[in-house]
Amino acid sequence: MEMYLLEWAQLLLRWLHVIVAIAWIGSSFYFVFLDSNLVPPQDPNLQAKGVGGEMWAVHGGGFYNPQKYLGAPGHINSTLHWFYWESYTTWLSGFALFCVLYLWQANVYLIDPAVHAWSTHAAGFTALGFMAGFWWVYDTLCKTLGQRAHGERWLALILLVLVAVLCWLFNQLYAGRAAFVLMGATLATTMSANVFFCIIPGQRIVVKALTSGQPFDEASLAIHGQRGKQRSVHNTYFTLPVLFAMLANHEGLLVNHPQRWALLFVMMFAGVLIRQFFVQKHSWHLGKAAHPWPYALAGVSLILALVLALWPSTGTTASSNADQPVTFEEVQAIVNQRCVSCHGEKVQMKNLRLDSPSLISANAQNIYQQVVVLRQMPMSNATRITEQERQALGRWFLAGAPGP
Repeated sequence: MEMYLLEWAQLLLRWLHVIVAIAWIGSSFYFVFLDSNLVPPQDPNLQAKGVGGEMWAVHGGGFYNPQKYLGAPGHINSTLHWFYWESYTTWLSGFALFCVLYLWQANVYLIDPAVHAWSTHAAGFTALGFMAGFWWVYDTLCKTLGQRAHGERWLALILLVLVAVLCWLFNQLYAGRAAFVLMGATLATTMSANVFFCIIPGQRIVVKALTSGQPFDEASLAIHGQRGKQRSVHNTYFTLPVLFAMLANHEGLLVNHPQRWALLFVMMFAGVLIRQFFVQKHSWHLGKAAHPWPYALAGVSLILALVLALWPSTGTTASSNADQPVTFEEVQAIVNQRCVSCHGEKVQMKNLRLDSPSLISANAQNIYQQVVVLRQMPMSNATRITEQERQALGRWFLAGAPGP
């Protein structure tokens, strides 16, 4: 019953998480696009009101005219929309999914004894500590180094080094799949913390000053706008790396690679470069920035380099047993030893049983896909399946999966 409820919890939380993440990322991308496409207004009335930029857009059969004020608008005479629940709900749903999947079942999903053998409590609390600790370090750097002249460049460089270190460290401590998810969750926590601790509080101070009817210092209010802008820009560069880390954990090609930490970092960095291309592309069209093609070329080149580096070998290094037929009895012995502990009568993860010859035959394709092709099972290789056993299962399936 517990496993059944956990399966539903994972499904519904993952569904909710994807929905609200789309809303958050979509609004983030839109406002970056908007800022890059605003042009100074030509209308004297808009200039007099303090509008620093505007644009025209058409969508859904109607025309839109977004305007951005350089300072504080004189008044707000309609409903003010806040963009924060998209962020909060994304983090809350993601953290709930992390708890249900990786903390509640840490011995299955979080820990790989072959990587680092430690207790479930130590692994779980350390993971939470990394999430909070990275935010504290990042926030401190933004408040110090990020406020200095040319500090953003140094901040970006330091963050790249920190992310590389975390990619390596997570893959020394956790199962491959968990390491990828934890890297994404750490950056996602920082993104949401930016909204919760910096962007929204600053905006509330500005709105309160505007609506109080009392005199206010525009210079002091501008500081909150600058901080909010800084964190919003950082969030947009975190987005593609986070998405890659969260999605790539399902790819056995990456999470099972001996140098998976380097693959993760390179792909995340490629995501940053590609995001820079899109950010700069909007400004380039208006003559505000140089052509962004070098960033796209660099990002795509990194991805292609990894594709070529991981290209499967076609040499003569195949096992001497490559053509040896595999009997059903051998397959059943492997399944009983490596799979039945999670897919038997007592424990039926994914509502799947493999504890009889008929069930093994009925799920032959699933076994081949998950164990041989994707290499996702056994989870974190908890039952220590060998490479020879994976190859044997593959030869059995490709020979037609003969039964007993």
